[in-house]
Amino acid sequence: MKTNGNPTKDDKYPKPGDLIEIFRVGYKHWAVYIGSGYVVHFVVNGESFTHIICNVLKIVMKEKLQEVLKGDRWRINNYLDRTYKPQQIYAIVKQASGFIGARLPYNLVSFNCEHFANELRYGKRTSRQVIHAGVGVGGTMAGLVILAGTVVGALLGLGRN
Repeated sequence: MKTNGNPTKDDKYPKPGDLIEIFRVGYKHWAVYIGSGYVVHFVVNGESFTHIICNVLKIVMKEKLQEVLKGDRWRINNYLDRTYKPQQIYAIVKQASGFIGARLPYNLVSFNCEHFANELRYGKRTSRQVIHAGVGVGGTMAGLVILAGTVVGALLGLGRN
């Protein structure tokens, strides 16, 4: 994994169509590499912490990878290549370039930057971050239901004595 945005002789350089995973504090930002040092990504006015807000318009931007990184760690991560066939490189780059400047409604659960990047590469709108968060929330909810059932059962049992 790269520790910064400057590949060394041992690191792979991204190729057009590659997904770039950027490790921000508390979340991961995703972009699509389109060549010549540029990525296309889905952001809100410089991206700050507004990534947690839903139903706001985000803009699709073309920027130099180095500028998007802001010193954060990153890696090439085409993690769904074994699950879905990537679209042709020219199609990914053309579609990504066609979105530049577009304002799209952002939703943390159904359309975030990872959904956007995966839709461009695979034609599938999916987000591992959302899936993993959902499993965590689902497990927590199941635990709370079991706990509530146990407490209610115990209370009902106490009332019978």
